[in-house]
Amino acid sequence: MIKKIALVLTCAAALLLAAGCSSQKADRGSSSGSGDTINIGAVLDISGPSSSLGIPERDTLQMLVDQLNAKGGINGRQIKMTILDNKSDETESVLAVKKLIDSEKVSAIIGASSSGTSLAMLDTVQKEGVPLISLATNSMIVEPVTNRKWVFKMAQSDSIVAGNMIKYAKSKGAARVAVLYMNNAFGDGGKKALLKAAADNGISVVFEDKFEATDKEMSAQLIKIKGSDAQAVLVWAIPPSASIVTRNYRELGLNIPLIHSHGIANQNFLDLAGDAANGIVLPVGKIVVAEQLPDSDPQKQVLLSYAKDFTTKFNTPPNTFGGHAWDAFNMLVNAIKEVGADRAKIRDALENTKNFVGISGVFNMSDRDHNGLDESCMVMVEIKDGKWKLIK
Repeated sequence: MIKKIALVLTCAAALLLAAGCSSQKADRGSSSGSGDTINIGAVLDISGPSSSLGIPERDTLQMLVDQLNAKGGINGRQIKMTILDNKSDETESVLAVKKLIDSEKVSAIIGASSSGTSLAMLDTVQKEGVPLISLATNSMIVEPVTNRKWVFKMAQSDSIVAGNMIKYAKSKGAARVAVLYMNNAFGDGGKKALLKAAADNGISVVFEDKFEATDKEMSAQLIKIKGSDAQAVLVWAIPPSASIVTRNYRELGLNIPLIHSHGIANQNFLDLAGDAANGIVLPVGKIVVAEQLPDSDPQKQVLLSYAKDFTTKFNTPPNTFGGHAWDAFNMLVNAIKEVGADRAKIRDALENTKNFVGISGVFNMSDRDHNGLDESCMVMVEIKDGKWKLIK
């Protein structure tokens, strides 16, 4: 009898131990997907004021996931991509990123679309140790790198964009400029970058003012600029406010150059601004003028391939924002192929990415640079007859 009891207890203990080991394995695997899946998350500004960025990013990610899974996924494992809408709201962005980490157990996160919603997520991903690849511009998203160990970004930094804008104004003989910008994290980063670039190039900023993303009229600011001695107007905004500024500018008959940031590089801006957009100049990633690039450009074939895929699927051309999502997804996939779905190993692989030919440029990451782009990643473009035209 005693032997039988001992045997039962031994078997029970073995079963409990096996169950415990199984549970631990499940827990360890939960941050990278289970079984045949790898969990990846995205937080995008799909609705709200920044939706013109988030929608093409969402469409791009869904297209890429479908393409990859149809080819067998990553090393035989399917990708499960959970995309959440932060509604262009910083609080919603924090809630979304926590859901992806706590409930979906993702290996990495892509997003957000705008600077403010990206900055809002940083504390969470840093504390939890989850790689984040932002699609936004503000340099503070990845600087200083010592405080942004887990954070990377695909969009060209505001310092690169501002440098191109100021240098173009200078090339046209402007020694005095006016600066208008959105009253949010995106606009604030742009203003600071423009002021620094102007000082570095000996350009005086004779007027600066801001406006809200939801403002319907910017004539008051433009009237002041018209009465100043500014020789060019530099605007840092996205649609719809960027389109309103442009229409107001034409209505008031200003005849000095209007130079926008890359924030207008989508069809939404052209649709809202109409004929008022013609003649505007901006620095932008190369996707909008891919066919106009010389064959020697290392990005050209990658750009044309993405443009063909996106246009075929959605019956509309891609833009620079969807391109950021392409870069984030493919750089992340390369990392997972190399090191698997472990969060820390993905982070290390992203930081060591070299010569990655993407839509936004050729990336060279390091432990000192979590953006990996320089000024050569952008070109100057003029809008003519509602089309993007490369300035050679």
